[in-house]
Amino acid sequence: MLLNSKNALITGAAGGIGRALILVYARQGANIWAFALEPSNAFEAFCDGLAEENDCWVKPLYCDLTDAVSRKAAFNAVMADKLPLDILVNNAGVMGDDKLFQMVSDAEARSMFEVNYIAAMEVCRFATRMMARRRCGAVVNIASVAGLDGDSRADYSASKAALIAATKALAREMAPLGIRVNALAPGMTNTSLIAGLAEKAVEDTLAKTLLHRMAEPEEIANVAAFLGSDMASYVTGQTWRVDGGRV
Repeated sequence: MLLNSKNALITGAAGGIGRALILVYARQGANIWAFALEPSNAFEAFCDGLAEENDCWVKPLYCDLTDAVSRKAAFNAVMADKLPLDILVNNAGVMGDDKLFQMVSDAEARSMFEVNYIAAMEVCRFATRMMARRRCGAVVNIASVAGLDGDSRADYSASKAALIAATKALAREMAPLGIRVNALAPGMTNTSLIAGLAEKAVEDTLAKTLLHRMAEPEEIANVAAFLGSDMASYVTGQTWRVDGGRV
């Protein structure tokens, strides 16, 4: 198994890609702190089932990553377990409504950056401090092809571009500490977020994709598992497109 006995922190774990991440990571042998926004009996049952099926532990932790008090409580819960942190998968993010630039308010743009960039960096700070003690670890930031191509709404594309740029800078800073930092840029993926997009926008995107279909969440999670594993021990500072061949 790629991740046997490694301990991973995965944010945004209750969403479409997030659930696939904890599923794939558990199947690959990892133990998981699964950060989600709100408590859910269904999510807890899902985590319990994964732990039982894969002989690992999957611990749900609930917090609003944009709220300092909530975030600190979740981080303290991780610290209280007194276990090493091997992998961070920074997945929590929002897409927002499909609006034209002129229709987006300053408040909406700030909120987008608060989740997609600022909260992600706070989680990175926490995780890399833990990893630095052992001088090893891997960070996988879930970005988007929109951050590379600018083909989505402006604030969303910019927030993901910021995450990609930070990934490159962090990789340089963290390399002497033995910590690898990479980003993964999914293309259109079959999650509930797609429901908010106009049908023509979806059709146009798939027409420009060599495989002519959306990704399934597990296809994104499989690449994230590789980047978090020792199989990717010489990979850092990179942004991996997982987009079905966008042209």
